[in-house]
Amino acid sequence: MAAADTRPIGETGATTAARRPVDHVWAIARISIGWIFLWAFLDKTFGWGLATPAGRAWIAGGSPTTGFLKGTGDHALGGFFSILAGQAWVDWLFMAGLLGVGLALVLGAGTRIAAGAGSLMLVLMWAAELPLATNPFMDDHIVYSIVLVGLALADAGTTLGLGDLPIIRRNPYLK
Repeated sequence: MAAADTRPIGETGATTAARRPVDHVWAIARISIGWIFLWAFLDKTFGWGLATPAGRAWIAGGSPTTGFLKGTGDHALGGFFSILAGQAWVDWLFMAGLLGVGLALVLGAGTRIAAGAGSLMLVLMWAAELPLATNPFMDDHIVYSIVLVGLALADAGTTLGLGDLPIIRRNPYLK
């Protein structure tokens, strides 16, 4: 019987068989949060009617940022965020962020970059809603940001993802 691989996950040579159950939990969290970002991109692009009506879809000429950002006018930073609402460059940047973060997390490649970009997006959305209506400072945007940092630190792209591909192992910035 062969000895178990006790090297930390992420070190060259650690195999999928050597993964611990917690690695699979991180992988499922990574894929789940990735799907949240990816779904937001798809729904805002095509207006599948769950959060975005078809008439307000991006491909129908709608702005993916207007609804949320225009609704921040009464908040502490609302003046700043209201100015950004509906601007084409903001729409494109937001949608590129949703797609990029979503795909990277679902695929498990570029997880560290996605965790940073996703956390930045989430913290900006949190800031746009300050002060919060139901809690002095904590909401799901902050919780998701914390989980994204955990995903990056846990090297979560290597389990159930592309993070163990040789090209990614050779280029740590792709992790």
